[in-house]
Amino acid sequence: METQNKAVITVENTINAPVEKVWKYWTKPEHIVQWNNASDDWHTPHAENDLRIGGKFTSRMEAKDGSFGFDFEGVYDAVTTYENIEYTMGDGRKVQIDFARDGGKTKVKENFEAESQNSVEMQRGGWQAILDNFKKYVEEN
Repeated sequence: METQNKAVITVENTINAPVEKVWKYWTKPEHIVQWNNASDDWHTPHAENDLRIGGKFTSRMEAKDGSFGFDFEGVYDAVTTYENIEYTMGDGRKVQIDFARDGGKTKVKENFEAESQNSVEMQRGGWQAILDNFKKYVEEN
């Protein structure tokens, strides 16, 4: 993963589900809209995903009270089913996600280049909260 002197932040979690289920819930829009938020006062009302090299994705993330929202989008650079996803966000930052089988569980590890607007700690906390919400969603469904 090229960093071009940008800080790289890592978040990870172990999901109590097989990698096939984790992959499906991570990549299918009907699931993305269920888990893609860092707190209960946010939601993702819309998601699209063309999961292939050169394919694009977008998720509309909004505060439930309508006070703020943004599109999270990017283009896939690498996709290896059940193992790895790499993409470039709309602002040019790179993200790498690894899915590792661990018996009947799956370890998900995300590395992403930090942006300069918010502290590393704030970015790590937000991305970790989303990953924690993903874990909860997969394990409850």
